Amino acid sequence: MSLLAKRRLIVTGASSGIGHAAALLFAREGAHLILCARNAERLAAVAEEVSSLGGEVHCVSGDVALAATHEACVAAAQDAFGGLDGAFNNVGMVGPMAPLADIAPADFAEVLAVNLVAAHHAVRAQVPAMLAGEGGALVFTSSFVGNSVALPGMGAYASAKAGLTGLVKSLAADYAHMGIRANALLPGGTDTAMAGSEENKAWAAGLHPMRRIARPEEVAQAALFLLSDMASFVTGSSLWADGGNHATKVQAPW
Repeated sequence: MSLLAKRRLIVTGASSGIGHAAALLFAREGAHLILCARNAERLAAVAEEVSSLGGEVHCVSGDVALAATHEACVAAAQDAFGGLDGAFNNVGMVGPMAPLADIAPADFAEVLAVNLVAAHHAVRAQVPAMLAGEGGALVFTSSFVGNSVALPGMGAYASAKAGLTGLVKSLAADYAHMGIRANALLPGGTDTAMAGSEENKAWAAGLHPMRRIARPEEVAQAALFLLSDMASFVTGSSLWADGGNHATKVQAPW
């Protein structure tokens, strides 16, 4: 049985990395998809892949830091599929790396706008549409950074990603009784463009007891669980999909 059969879902950050992997996985599980990213050309290529799997898909190119982008995604879901059942709000940015007191206010604000304020824009657009139907599920990509540890130079990113864990708890308090679930997904290091060079990826692998970073498909599988009925009694939670990163930073002797 398909886990997302005929679920009408939005996936942001769908043109690459975790969002790309999620779009393909969700399509295989029967979802109808609205894909969103800034790069229209790459987004169209992902949509072609989804279509080749038999999935129904429409694209909205835009900046998630703008409320209008989320409103356009919801309108597209309503026009194409008749409503909205959930979303994987997956966009993020690290921003300039520097000690916290050296981060310019404009840079700090931009990182919060993309990682945290955008999540509120998503909520304002998505929740009313879901309440008009039978509820559903929302997933927000957070991070181990800011929740289990901080990393040097990433204070803005840590602040924003920590805020998402509070946001999903608030959504649970406000809307769980109305049939809406909301959870944060906390990946560790993942093999995406954000991970940087091979040297950076090797360094990140050393933070994980599994001694590697995740494939994007592995994180997408965790998002699939949270969006599906397998997680029907899960809301307001933070799901670690980080290879044990949050549990220990001790280098094993073997």
